[in-house]
Amino acid sequence: MINNTTSFLIVRLAIGASMFGHGLVRLPKLDKFSAWMVGSFKDSMLPSALVTPFSYTLPIAEFLIGLLLIIGLLTRQTLVAGGIVMILLILGATSIENWEALVSQLLHAVIFATLLSSISYNSYAVDNLIKK
Repeated sequence: MINNTTSFLIVRLAIGASMFGHGLVRLPKLDKFSAWMVGSFKDSMLPSALVTPFSYTLPIAEFLIGLLLIIGLLTRQTLVAGGIVMILLILGATSIENWEALVSQLLHAVIFATLLSSISYNSYAVDNLIKK
């Protein structure tokens, strides 16, 4: 059991750090990131009216999902939110045929799903302090 809870912690922290880092580096340059993303989707079937708000929301979502996973707060809900973000990113990447990004996004989705399926091993988390 200890190996399972330690393994869960390591993977939760790793995916949390990935999401946190993605958001952290994008937040200070939010306008620049948004312009890049909108430009990347200019020839896609997705209208800029959808891409623009998503491009501003994504770094905030990544940052918050990462932070919550690192501290282990609202872990179940955060894993679901992370999975939803990955599904949206996968749909976006396929719409512009960005197959290189797809691999990383699928890997993130698998990690979110795996952690969610083994949530009972989430022993080292703020969630457990709140339950007590």
